Amino acid sequence: MVNLGRFLILAGILLVVIGGAVYLAGRTGLPLGRLPGDIRIEWRGGGLYVPIATSIVLSVMLTLILNLVVRLLRK
Repeated sequence: MVNLGRFLILAGILLVVIGGAVYLAGRTGLPLGRLPGDIRIEWRGGGLYVPIATSIVLSVMLTLILNLVVRLLRK
């Protein structure tokens, strides 16, 4: 149970950090969610939004960051 507790605490801290980064990114005017390649279809009763380009950019950024962290922790 101790390991589960530690995991939940770390997951919570990670979510707070990610949430803060997303909040600050929105405040600085980064166009995440409005990139060319993001699909937005709207009609009278609703709409559909598929953030393809934003997903690719975030995936590449997170992959680079996580690889850097893993390489630093191995030493």
